[in-house]
Amino acid sequence: MSRIFEALQRSESERSGVATAPPALATELLQAVEREASAVAPKDLPANELAPHDVTENEYAENDFANSDLSQFQSLPVSLPQDSKLICLTAPESFGAEKFRFLGVRLRQLQHSRPLKKLLITSTIPEEGKSTVSANLATILARRQQPKILLVDGDLRRPSLSKQFGLGKLPGLSEWLLGEPRPITGIYRLEGPNLWFLPAGRPPENPLELMQSGRLSKLMEQLAGWFDWIIIDSPPVLPLADTSVWARLADGILLVTREGTTKRRQLQRGLQALEESKVLGAVVNCSASTEHTNYYYRYGPAASREAEGTKQ
Repeated sequence: MSRIFEALQRSESERSGVATAPPALATELLQAVEREASAVAPKDLPANELAPHDVTENEYAENDFANSDLSQFQSLPVSLPQDSKLICLTAPESFGAEKFRFLGVRLRQLQHSRPLKKLLITSTIPEEGKSTVSANLATILARRQQPKILLVDGDLRRPSLSKQFGLGKLPGLSEWLLGEPRPITGIYRLEGPNLWFLPAGRPPENPLELMQSGRLSKLMEQLAGWFDWIIIDSPPVLPLADTSVWARLADGILLVTREGTTKRRQLQRGLQALEESKVLGAVVNCSASTEHTNYYYRYGPAASREAEGTKQ
């Protein structure tokens, strides 16, 4: 279904100065890193320590959320459509799901060496599969023991994540931003995937103005105190300015491209519009090749050099 672009691995290798493991050891490396990540994962903190925040007399009732419990939020069953692309739920042992597991491992490794909790998933243009990547990645990250994963539908203009999970229309972020200051209630725990979901809500007339009001920034700070990962599905980079707001709030950015659709010029413009230090790498969606040997081959140093000369 998709293949992970070599940029994420290469950036990590350059930081550590350690050469990439040979292709024959890829499976062993994956298992070893999973065990290591589980061993060093921070233990859950008490509820009163999860959201350190200095409360002032000017702050409103949203601070009640910082002292609340995630159990307050409604649980919803997931009803995937027949044509669902959430391969990590419909076919968790498939090769496509394995690719997302590998991506999750790489991101958890980066989390050990840099502040990385709020992860923005975006693309250069529409229809490149960013929402599908966001949902699958959140699902994979939620498979660890006792994780706290929040998936945010940050595309207030054309939300799609609720439909992908078969949830229908739900109030969420836009209703909270439009309403009076109050603790947020539009977060839902999805049964089965074991993750929390903040839908975009009903598309507002002025999404960019709402996002720039300052309330969104405060909300993300509070949510970062509760969750181990916050996966944000944002609008595409090029047509809209909404993504620039999300990019400022995120710790890291993954850029989704689509094989046969994304053009070199579009990719270059998309990268130029993002803060370079936050770009972790890219995911190439809808790859024509899904061969196991070819997949692991792409992770070798020779593959990285070859890919540099063949990207279109």
